[in-house]
Order: sequence, then C-alpha cells, then structure tokens
Amino acid sequence: MSTPKVVVVMGVAGTGKTTIGPLLAARLGVPYAEGDDFHPQANIAKMSAGTPLTDDDRWPWLDAIGSWAHGRAGLGGVVSCSALKRSYRDRLRAEAPGVVFVHLAGDRSLIEDRMSHRQGHFMPTALLDSQFATLQPLQEDEAGVVVDVSGGPQEITERAAKALAELP
Repeated sequence: MSTPKVVVVMGVAGTGKTTIGPLLAARLGVPYAEGDDFHPQANIAKMSAGTPLTDDDRWPWLDAIGSWAHGRAGLGGVVSCSALKRSYRDRLRAEAPGVVFVHLAGDRSLIEDRMSHRQGHFMPTALLDSQFATLQPLQEDEAGVVVDVSGGPQEITERAAKALAELP
C-alpha cells in the first residue's frame, strides 16, 4: 500500500475547491482543511472589499497552509488553496516537499456562473479576472494533475481521485 498523499486542491475562485476538497478527502480517507480558514482577518477584509491580495498578504497564509501540509506528511490530507502562481506552489513545497496538486480548471463563463449563485462567500465575482490573470498553470516538473470542473461534484471528485491514483 502506498503512503497517503497530501493534496492541495488549487484553482481560481469558483472552481469548487471548497466543494471538491472535502469530497476528495472523504474518498481518500484523509482529513480536509479549508484553505480560507488559514487567512488572517485582514486578507478576508481586503477580498471582501474587492481588493486583490498582494504577494506580501499571501506569504503568511501560504506558510500556514504549508505547515499544516507538512504536519500531514506520511499521513495524507487534502487542503484547498488557490495556489495560482508557481512561486506560491514553490512556497508550499518548501514547507511540505511531498505535496501534490489537483488543479481544478474550467471555462471562465462556467466558473463565473457558479460564483454568481453561491451564497455567503467573501470573494466577489469582480475578482475573477484578476484570478485568471494571475493563474500560472502547473508545469511539467510539478507533481499534480489538472481536473476539468464540468459536471457535478461527484463526477469531478472521481475524476480527481482517478488522476491522483495514476500519478507515479
């Protein structure tokens, strides 16, 4: 039996990280951590006001997620984190070298439609353009998979689990 992976479910806002993350964790039999819970209140206030975060805003958040992932090494876990830039993923890997990424990816119009229907989330659809502008897709040398977000949550989760199982 292989060692359980620590998985970072990544992607722009509205791709379903908070929906797919817990489903994937349950499917893999490991704990889930909500990446948004690692944000300091100042970050949430900025995003709620429609102001994109700077890299300086993100570093403590990424370090906190990386620390959680490091603590799950050899045990497995799933955590959501946008991880849009390579430098953000590098920061996570510096803290937790064995993490693998599940990049939830989809058509902008589908994601915007989903965002417009969700209730009580601090991320406004107005920031979607900045999210796509910031996104740097996984590179060939990064451990991870890209999973299409079309379809329902169970279908996406199964697609992600299958893709992860095929990783070396």
